[in-house]
Amino acid sequence: MVNGNNNQNGILQIKTEGEKVAKGEYIFRYYSNNEQSINEKIQELDVQIQEAMQGQTELFSGDIKSLEKQIDVKAQGLKHKNSIQEIAEYKNDISTYLTKKSKIAGDLSIAGSYINGLLEQKKQYENELASNSEYIKAPISGVVSYRIDNLEEKLTPDTIESLDKKYLEDLDIKTGQMVTTSNAMGKIVNNYEAYIVVILESNEARESQVNDRVKLRLSSDNEIVSKITYKKELEDKSILIVFRITDNIEQLIDYRKISFDIIWWSVEGLKIPNNAIVYDNGNSYVVRSRAGYLDKILIKTLQQNDKYCIITNYSTEELINMGFSNSEINNMKKLTIYDEILADPNAENLE
Repeated sequence: MVNGNNNQNGILQIKTEGEKVAKGEYIFRYYSNNEQSINEKIQELDVQIQEAMQGQTELFSGDIKSLEKQIDVKAQGLKHKNSIQEIAEYKNDISTYLTKKSKIAGDLSIAGSYINGLLEQKKQYENELASNSEYIKAPISGVVSYRIDNLEEKLTPDTIESLDKKYLEDLDIKTGQMVTTSNAMGKIVNNYEAYIVVILESNEARESQVNDRVKLRLSSDNEIVSKITYKKELEDKSILIVFRITDNIEQLIDYRKISFDIIWWSVEGLKIPNNAIVYDNGNSYVVRSRAGYLDKILIKTLQQNDKYCIITNYSTEELINMGFSNSEINNMKKLTIYDEILADPNAENLE
């Protein structure tokens, strides 16, 4: 976390949520103790300056006209900005143009000394505001976030090996709940890597190995590649696994706990229930029903879990290597995507 001494005063964001920064850049500042009263005085001076400039008909400087045009362009553009950072930049530009315009007007107008005096007062207040504010720099490069849940020091890569089911459950974090925004501090998130901890009971989890690469499908439907960096069996025989990811990290900053799908493997074929497969002489078959006829069809299993498997037809070369003759291969039927197969086929179906 990134904190300062004046965190009771509230912060003004210099860098917005999710913005990338380099080490040493200013990311936010704390309001000074008397900031509101100083801003009110600056606003009063702005009104006085504008009033002093009105009625000065002798002001036809080309510089002033150019500044007025730039002010109008920025003011119109401001209506279409949603980013806090961009709005702040536009307002700062407008303020700078107004100050330049006022300075030129003060030099040219009859009331010049009065206007310049007001400008000098405004400058003094702005300097006082800046000197009394505490500016906070980024200690490392990364992504700025103001979402703080006080777990930043507890859930780190260094604490992974000490995690267990009870500890994670006791955190009482709701899935998909946004971390609240802090008005007292910020943090810099490493946008090159993040870790996701899960507790699983599936066979795939038990058979997985450290350094395995697995795809994760986020709630946004984005699929990202992860790497298993840590794995251990817990007391209740469940499996704790840590995935390291290096993509789409900005999408995860808002949340501490998310839901996602683990894609342990990915193959292309036909998905059928395990109970539709029968075995004969070491080979796998399904029984197809078509127009009242039943056919036993040899199939190749590509991948399988507790309930389903992905299958396909053998190629001619594979069948030859398995010892089938050309005539047997030519008489073999193939399974297609719209075929109807029997669940729990009995021995009579195989004749």
